[in-house]
Amino acid sequence: MAAASGAALTVPGLAQAQADAAASYPNKAVRVVVPFAPGGGTDTLARLLGQKLQTSLGQPFVIDNKPGASGIIGTDAVAKAAPDGYTLSFGLSTSLLINQFLFSKLPYNPQKDLDMLYRVADGATVLVAKPGLPVKTGAELLAYIKANKGKLSYGSYGQGSFSHLMGAYLDHVTQGDLNHVAYKGESPMIQDLLGGQFDFCWSSAINTKQHIATGKLKAIGVNAPKQLSALPGVPTLQESGMKEAPFAMVGWLAMAVPAKTPKAIQEKLAAEIRTALKDPEVRRKIDDMGFGALDNSGPDVFAAEYKREMPRWQELVKVSGAKLD
Repeated sequence: MAAASGAALTVPGLAQAQADAAASYPNKAVRVVVPFAPGGGTDTLARLLGQKLQTSLGQPFVIDNKPGASGIIGTDAVAKAAPDGYTLSFGLSTSLLINQFLFSKLPYNPQKDLDMLYRVADGATVLVAKPGLPVKTGAELLAYIKANKGKLSYGSYGQGSFSHLMGAYLDHVTQGDLNHVAYKGESPMIQDLLGGQFDFCWSSAINTKQHIATGKLKAIGVNAPKQLSALPGVPTLQESGMKEAPFAMVGWLAMAVPAKTPKAIQEKLAAEIRTALKDPEVRRKIDDMGFGALDNSGPDVFAAEYKREMPRWQELVKVSGAKLD
């Protein structure tokens, strides 16, 4: 009985210790690991958010790009870091959720080794094609792929990325024997599409809208449930004739921390992120990127969304046939 009482007494003590740790947090630089190359939409948003957190919390938030292996290298570095709030992951739905279905074995378990901290923004993508591809709509693209089996290729910003997954699903829908060309990041992918090295790809609005405006790229449609303010006049893919449900799905950009990071620190970080995302200038910049800022997330909300969405992504991977090992 005495042992049980003693154990019970440790609970408020632990809570107080965590509260004290959160009160003085952060007292040194915080590392934000982006598991993708510099220059992409994820990197840009991470730097924007890092600047706001640095201002509000008074310590540097240092962006550390660790690209490679479909986001696994950088995400693994966070999963194995000390759970003290000084190493964060700013990743995508691919690196934080979908990879567990694309790979039969990961060096970490995202459900056990990471805590989902904050879903920062939904990341709609746009399907763009080289100007010489003789299609204007999603319906025309579907028909053209079927009529030219084995002759077309699509790019992606990495093996297992959202762009790869959607291309693989399109290949499944059309049975078009599409060729996949993988890049290490969005920037080199877009440069090669501009050079006509492949036919089409999914990319972020921030990396494509200037080329769409000048006619150097052709916008087929937005992979999202609604049109983007960053791309006025560009229809959704479903409006453009690609009616299947995955063509309205969106990935997300989010912050995660090593599992067992004190909840008080997680809540403090989440509150600061939430405040930053309510800033009108921050929201304008995120809208211009083609993303949708979320100022109502947090550890509990995000964890529930993650659990709810997981089977949908698992099914999409299965249907697409995408497998990376």
